[in-house]
Amino acid sequence: MDLGIDLGSVHYMNRKTKPILNSTEQNHTIIQSTDELVAALSEGERTEYAHIIQSFNLSISDFEPFYSWSDECYTRNCIVENEKFELILLCWEKGQMTPIHDHGGEECWVKIIQGEFKETIYKMDEAGELKTVKSSIAKTGDITYMIDFMGCHRLENINNERSISLHLYAKPIRNCQLFDENSKTFVRKEMSYDTCMGIENLKQ
Repeated sequence: MDLGIDLGSVHYMNRKTKPILNSTEQNHTIIQSTDELVAALSEGERTEYAHIIQSFNLSISDFEPFYSWSDECYTRNCIVENEKFELILLCWEKGQMTPIHDHGGEECWVKIIQGEFKETIYKMDEAGELKTVKSSIAKTGDITYMIDFMGCHRLENINNERSISLHLYAKPIRNCQLFDENSKTFVRKEMSYDTCMGIENLKQ
């Protein structure tokens, strides 16, 4: 599968594909730890991120150090954040969902680590009303891609139990626009983390 294509026109990637991190025949490296994943993203270019996010062979337990859960809302748990990219683990209880939101002009890849999600994409029509464009289901191993020209979206955990998703943003999202259901307008939201147990903190 050619991952050099324009992902703005292709929303889902084939989870059965087993790509390699290094394209040379001499070095076929599969990412096997969170340290290796962070190193690959740090050393790679933005154009390689789609390839890298597919190229890891990690179990659910590899992400356990970053877990946190809340009955009130899904949690945003920072693995690493710098000027180049942001890698966050989201932990979802059954039925939890995001508000409708954009991505502050940045690119977003989501890999489903465990569970099943419904993603709904929206766009404003000519009358300024928010309309549903489409809905899709993403399951364990699936990867989705979003950027603002595609619209805004909402994610919902439709699994009968907890779900986990890994979110890669390039560059980090400092703020975004959330759709206010009452006023039917978008409002600015400054982003924050529920936990920030990054790779370096775990080593201390």
